[in-house]
Amino acid sequence: MKKLLIICIALLTATVSFAQKAKNNPAAKAHSNIPATYTCPMHPEVQMDKDGNCPKCGMSLTASKKEQLKQKVTKTYRCPMHSEVVSDSAGTCSKCGMHLQASKKEQMKMKLVSGYSCPMHPGEKSKTPGKCSQCGMDLTKKN
Repeated sequence: MKKLLIICIALLTATVSFAQKAKNNPAAKAHSNIPATYTCPMHPEVQMDKDGNCPKCGMSLTASKKEQLKQKVTKTYRCPMHSEVVSDSAGTCSKCGMHLQASKKEQMKMKLVSGYSCPMHPGEKSKTPGKCSQCGMDLTKKN
């Protein structure tokens, strides 16, 4: 009876240790399928993790369904020179220092929202009075 108990414990220990090794194996992770963010409409095999153009035909890459949903839900600000620099708030590009521009959808929302805006940066809008995050000027009441 003792031998049977020891054999069962040994088998259980071996099974658990091998399962942990397979879970932490980097080779196993390399085979996992990581979805691409952007693809070419004409060449689906071209997949990139950032916005740009297809190296085969030069067409603009389109965002995946997941990325499109993410862009609809969050406020998106991009650098006009570096499309990979994206933020959920206004600010400057970490690479070149240019002001990030709001997405088209966010710009349309800003036009509809009444409140305050910066005279120097029309994209800076707020529902309450305050200061512009880009230049520090007082926000003025919109008509």
